[in-house]
Amino acid sequence: MASNGKQPTLVVVQLSGGNDFMNTVVPFGNGLYYDARKKLGIPEDQVLQIDGQVGFNSNFAPVKALYDKGHVAVIQGVGYPNSSRSHFRSMDIWHTCEPNTVATEGWLGKVVRTLDPQKSSPLTAVSIGRGLPRALSAREVPVTSVADLDSYGLMSGFNSVEQRTDALDLFKRIYTPAIGSGAVADYLARTGIDVLRGAEMLKKAPAMYKSTVEYADNPIAKALRDVARIHLAGLGTRVFYTQHGGYDTHANEAPTHPKLLTDLSRAVSDFFQDLEDHSAADNVVIVVFTEFGRRVRDNGSGTDHGAGGGAFLIGKHVNGGLYSEYPSLEPERLENGDLRHTYDFRGLYSTLLEQWMHIDAKPIVGGTYEQLPAIAALR
Repeated sequence: MASNGKQPTLVVVQLSGGNDFMNTVVPFGNGLYYDARKKLGIPEDQVLQIDGQVGFNSNFAPVKALYDKGHVAVIQGVGYPNSSRSHFRSMDIWHTCEPNTVATEGWLGKVVRTLDPQKSSPLTAVSIGRGLPRALSAREVPVTSVADLDSYGLMSGFNSVEQRTDALDLFKRIYTPAIGSGAVADYLARTGIDVLRGAEMLKKAPAMYKSTVEYADNPIAKALRDVARIHLAGLGTRVFYTQHGGYDTHANEAPTHPKLLTDLSRAVSDFFQDLEDHSAADNVVIVVFTEFGRRVRDNGSGTDHGAGGGAFLIGKHVNGGLYSEYPSLEPERLENGDLRHTYDFRGLYSTLLEQWMHIDAKPIVGGTYEQLPAIAALR
């Protein structure tokens, strides 16, 4: 806990589809990059250089500005052994920390269980978006999933206040536990009551929010604005989760990927500006990840599923810089034509859990993995 009483908070941004790390953090100093990316290589004069070898895609300029302030850690070559090129399986591995078996619980679900063992709040973790990510799924762990914060819990499909009131009364009766109803029914009852509690608590967030920051009109900007509104309402949320889709760029990557990076980087920048304006940025770290990178060689119009990729840590308590090793582009060191991973993603999780959230990582990630000096302690 910081000296001002604020608890460390984690915001997870999932880039769904497999972000092209090579065209996000561009190895412009390596001629092999341009040999492999004859159609999609980013020209050196369009790279925001970090050093003499790598730099950010120019569409990532707002993140580069945060990097220059020392607030962005670039984790190069993130992945895991024997990478799966399947979206579903690879994301499942990232969500559960289980590369060899199909697990039943997500890593963040275990985190929520540790943070709130008495299940005292349905808002310890909030997912912004439709459906509950597997990462947040764990047995009897309450998590709130919000598709639209402005209408969440309001039953906007009903035409009158009376209809909504009647429906809520029915909902409460259905989910009121009956004596001797059994474990499954009791669990469903608790789940229903948690939904009602979460909805009642979240109603406060939009009404309390005022900001001069003008977020863009796109899904990731709206999602991070909702994260800001909930965080600023002081509802005790410790873990936020949201997703940015569209990164499966097999074709038409030249027009698609730059827009994705533009939307993402501006949304992240606006989010932190919003928190800064409210003196609420000190206890927040964002982690941006994707299930895998793309193949080294382009296919003429896009890039296919790869292996080693990259991740980002962003926040005022991040020790900015480049971490791990950018994977080799030498043909003999590739993994079936893909970048090899140089850093295990479970080490990244361990870094966040132990250095930021102050939680023992071993039972959550399934072992001991190399951590990075990427987090500055809360003071």
